[in-house]
Amino acid sequence: MKLHHDALNRREVLKGMGASALFAAASRGAHGAEYRRADASWLAACSFGVSTHWTAQSQTVDADAWLPFEETVARFSPTDYVEQIAGAGARYVIFTAAHALQMLPAPCEAIDRIAPRRTTKRDLIGEIADACRARGLHLIVYYNHSCNHGDDPEWEYAVGYHAQDKSRLTSNLMGIIRELGARYGSRVAGWWFDSCGSLDPRGAFDATTTDMRNFQFPWDEWVETARTGFDGRLVTLNSGVLSHYLYSTHQDYEAGEAGNLIAVPSAQFTTDHLQDHRWVCIDNPGWVHGKVRTPLAAPRFRLAAVLDYVSACNKVKVPVTFNVDIDRTGKLSAESLAQLHEVKKNLA
Repeated sequence: MKLHHDALNRREVLKGMGASALFAAASRGAHGAEYRRADASWLAACSFGVSTHWTAQSQTVDADAWLPFEETVARFSPTDYVEQIAGAGARYVIFTAAHALQMLPAPCEAIDRIAPRRTTKRDLIGEIADACRARGLHLIVYYNHSCNHGDDPEWEYAVGYHAQDKSRLTSNLMGIIRELGARYGSRVAGWWFDSCGSLDPRGAFDATTTDMRNFQFPWDEWVETARTGFDGRLVTLNSGVLSHYLYSTHQDYEAGEAGNLIAVPSAQFTTDHLQDHRWVCIDNPGWVHGKVRTPLAAPRFRLAAVLDYVSACNKVKVPVTFNVDIDRTGKLSAESLAQLHEVKKNLA
């Protein structure tokens, strides 16, 4: 997902890799002991899901509606949020826990020990998980460690990103994921981990901004920790837009960050036997509604193009996640949801 810094743009990626090479012949990362993958059949059975990048940096359409993060979380309606998504025909939700800023809309003692005033009293993630379950939707949680090019410098130093001994960084991040996983159990069906390139320079995009010499982030242990509380939880490690680098064989599905209606899969599984998946911005290409007094974005693509893309992906049992613009109050783009509702009707 796009943060404040810019990685390679789409044209540069296509020139360097070639459109036909996207998501092909994966590079190999860390290889540990044999890993028993979680069952991703429920994901393969889904036509599409909806994601939102609702974060501490999300802004309101109406300037007068802006409130501090704690109060914003307190007023957020999980039921309304899930109903908007379910009404569009989505089968699962990807909800952003933390993005550019390490600000979590839930309690977390692990974060509080590292840096105060970054969590909330209300457990919004848990309530969204319950609302999803009540509507028969699966919930995947997006998590970013927020150590990205100084987007959150206070956090980077507090968590240990710039420490010479990176064991504190590893321990702190593991503690966060372990606590959340134990709390939510089977209510969280999967994790989508972003910005792996900021922790490991070996991938398609080296986004590290600290000295990583003589240190290797323990991805296998990370995935094991991510499944705390529920062995069936799916895990993916994102290597960047339009790229596929296997940081670890201990993964269950492809991150699939495409952004646009491109990179149509030819098979259900990647060359590394991961359940394939695509993630597309249906409206706002910047992912986060980051400007106050700005209308929610309208769909970028014609209905026919979206329908063709979903149909092509679903033909080989690959689901598509559509990121929908959302403002600080929890209102999603009605136009985008309406388009997805039409997609659902046509698929049926």
